[in-house]
Amino acid sequence: MKNASAVGGLSLLESLVEEGDAGVRLETARSRGPAPEPEHVPVVVIGAGQAGLSVGYHLARLGVEFRILDGAERVGDSWRRRWASLRLFSAARFDGLDGMPFPAPRESFPTKDQMADYLEAYARKFELPVELGVKVERLLRHGSGYRVVAGDRAYQADQVVVAMANYQRPRVPEFARHLDPGVLQLDPVSYRDPGQLRDGAVLVVGAGNSGAEISLDLAQAGHQTYLSGRDVQALPFRHGGRVARMVSPFLFQVVFHRLLTLKTPIGRRASQGGRTTPLIRTTMQHVRAAGVQRVPRTIGVRDGMPELEDGRVLPVRNVVWCTGFEPGFSWVEGVPLDAHGEPRQVRGAAEGMPGLYFVGLHFLYAMSSSMLNGVGRDAQFVAERIAERAGRAVAVEHG
Repeated sequence: MKNASAVGGLSLLESLVEEGDAGVRLETARSRGPAPEPEHVPVVVIGAGQAGLSVGYHLARLGVEFRILDGAERVGDSWRRRWASLRLFSAARFDGLDGMPFPAPRESFPTKDQMADYLEAYARKFELPVELGVKVERLLRHGSGYRVVAGDRAYQADQVVVAMANYQRPRVPEFARHLDPGVLQLDPVSYRDPGQLRDGAVLVVGAGNSGAEISLDLAQAGHQTYLSGRDVQALPFRHGGRVARMVSPFLFQVVFHRLLTLKTPIGRRASQGGRTTPLIRTTMQHVRAAGVQRVPRTIGVRDGMPELEDGRVLPVRNVVWCTGFEPGFSWVEGVPLDAHGEPRQVRGAAEGMPGLYFVGLHFLYAMSSSMLNGVGRDAQFVAERIAERAGRAVAVEHG
């Protein structure tokens, strides 16, 4: 059975950023009977990833009372659950949040577990009021503020910050449901390591950064691996090499942080462009050398197996969908969304909803807004607006 929607290679910026787990990722929020009695909190921050912790750091400096809610058991769990071999693309010198450098050699590339432990240590060092095990299901206007509903708990907040990236829900094509039930289907969120897979061949759909890295992981473990999708260009220099070390400060601190912003014509054009980024660490040369077979785009399903653009049908036992993410903000009731399902906002302030803010979004203000080295500036800006609205004096300079 064919489906006209073809799937190509989307490269994922979410490899540079991962947010907390406070918000619902699927549209599963439903009324659970009588509304719980709310607890008043002046400011609620939803998400204890790097965006939420950054907001908390600046709110604390400004003397604003707040609480950070997150659905995980530990701060950093959203990183801990990523696939085992994942490392950050950015060197440790660019991975620290405001007030605390990343504790690793400057030119090393931290593992996902090191990143998770860093976030946990950050929250502990600055004694940020993080409330764990609180998975927010609904956020809605209520009176002059906002009602935050999390199961049998509720909070009434004067102001709220949704501190999450755009990458909340893996995007899987509709035709995936027609695959044979014997085919194991995973995505970058559910994939952990090659040991999860069934015996037999695996098709990785999407030839961006996540697809390239996962296909290499699988091939090196001995799986017959196919990588499907359009070709994605690689960086013109070796990741971690001498040239990369020389140009990285200019890219992270100047290009991504100061040149590509909504204040500049080139930045505004970049903000409207696609999300596909170059292959950063794992290139097509690497995956081919490991034995991965490059194949065309996956366009549908025939006889229970994935069908390629060239008409071939691959008899695989496993499929890993690395085909992008969707925003997943439907649980924020009443917020205006753009054509991509992302909140309409100006420098983090939601349009038409005073007191509601977003931090961590792709290109919220600059290319660096969803990156570890850039989220602090947006967090500080939003924290200052919150303090001003709460009647507190603000005298903090920001870049």
